[in-house]
Amino acid sequence: MITVCRVDDLPPGEAVRVDTVDPPIAVFRTEDGDFYAVDDTCTHQDASLADGWLEGCTVECPLHASCFDLRTGQPSGPPATKPIRTYPVVVEDGVIRVAHIEVAC
Repeated sequence: MITVCRVDDLPPGEAVRVDTVDPPIAVFRTEDGDFYAVDDTCTHQDASLADGWLEGCTVECPLHASCFDLRTGQPSGPPATKPIRTYPVVVEDGVIRVAHIEVAC
């Protein structure tokens, strides 16, 4: 498990990039308070998804507007055609942790 940050340090609607692993992981907290972790790099072109726009369970890449479902990693349309990997997120004692294993793609 990778320790990301404290829950209080990641406000709803925001993301944090974890670059201590390869590939980097983006961890999102939705407005509903759910946590999702995905590969941080867009599969269309090299851009950080943590810098993208979050709406519900969808993140939009800041470079060419590819959108990905954070629950499945699937793109919703061009220009991205390949999914991103998703990772399990565990919150224990107010700390967000990510299991660095692939669970979908």
